[in-house]
Amino acid sequence: MSRSVLDEAHIHPAIHQAITDNNADIVKEVQAAIAANKVVVVGMAQNPFPRQARKALNALGTPYQYLEYGSYLNQWRQRNALKMWTGWPTFPMVFVKGTLVGGASELKRLIGSGEFARMIAD
Repeated sequence: MSRSVLDEAHIHPAIHQAITDNNADIVKEVQAAIAANKVVVVGMAQNPFPRQARKALNALGTPYQYLEYGSYLNQWRQRNALKMWTGWPTFPMVFVKGTLVGGASELKRLIGSGEFARMIAD
């Protein structure tokens, strides 16, 4: 199964570069963090769910990189670029060994089932 993404053949060449460059810096920053860390949490201020994900990881003693992009009042365009890149509609975005596992609820389910421990094991 794959998610629906507009095929590049249906994007006019005159706007292709604008689409490519749109907030590319934030996507590259997250990609670099994912490459350098086993666990990455991408969140935003004022949202309780990134705090829940970090609290769950802290309780396990699991090291992670946290990246925060604005709040409900700002940086929504940058966060939108991440949503478009991942296809995940909310924050946090939790990555484990390069794989997007979802948000706080999905992380808690993985922890509860023991799958998270298996995922981060070397």
